Amino acid sequence: MPTVQTRSPDAIAPTLQIRWLLSIAGAVQGLGFRPFVYRLATDMQLTGWVRNSAAGVEIAIEGTPDRLQTFVRRLQAENPSPSEIHTLKLELGEAGDDREFVIQPSGKGRKTALMLPDLATCADCVRELFDPTQRRYRYPFTNFTHCGPRHSIITALPYDRPHTTMRNFTMCPACQAEYANPRDRRFHAQPNACPECGPQIELWDRQGKVLTARNDALEQTAEAIRAGNILAVKGLGGFHLMADARNRRAVERLRQRKHRPVKPFAMMVPSLDMVQSLCEVSEAEAELL
Repeated sequence: MPTVQTRSPDAIAPTLQIRWLLSIAGAVQGLGFRPFVYRLATDMQLTGWVRNSAAGVEIAIEGTPDRLQTFVRRLQAENPSPSEIHTLKLELGEAGDDREFVIQPSGKGRKTALMLPDLATCADCVRELFDPTQRRYRYPFTNFTHCGPRHSIITALPYDRPHTTMRNFTMCPACQAEYANPRDRRFHAQPNACPECGPQIELWDRQGKVLTARNDALEQTAEAIRAGNILAVKGLGGFHLMADARNRRAVERLRQRKHRPVKPFAMMVPSLDMVQSLCEVSEAEAELL
């Protein structure tokens, strides 16, 4: 449980409108935490604001004492996974004239906020990825607030789009509408993008000439791997070499080029079921995977 520190009067009239100032530290940036706070506050008809801070997240929340206590309880119990609240400091503030709850621009200060690593594509995005009726059908950079790149695209804290490499990609009207809609799962998803406005993939030859792009590049790359070729894949965090692990000649050629005759390579598989069909996997190892 997170540490909660409070500085507020012992007795307050139960119907009095008061304002609490919350300072939260932990893994609370880049995980949809602000949209979660926004929805919780608006659903409870509370006013105020939430913003990223250099140390985590800051909240100003106004309502009756009972409602505010319920808000804090739900904040800790319902915060989105895999976010983590390490400390929550609470103090009484001066009542404001807020008429609604809003997400404010990020604050400044000495940067101590935690940033999670990139997160694997979630089940919702995978379904969208393979649904021909969706506009992100087969778009490899699909993400939302609970999955996708984090550490590999950030350039500074707090975690906002202008502080990521996505600042070079202006959202199209459809993506901007998602980003601005509190009821959309991509509300304030900083890497939000689609085939119309986001980054694209390209297939290059050895001389750096672009052979093809977009989905055709994906299909030709897959075919090249099936044919036993080795590819250098530039990801968000650097380069890695890729070959078909079932193709002995391709693996041997990769070992020769990497001067790695014995040390195992990392192997990628699409599911735990396939891992278990290929390897001996203990219960502990399955849980970690």
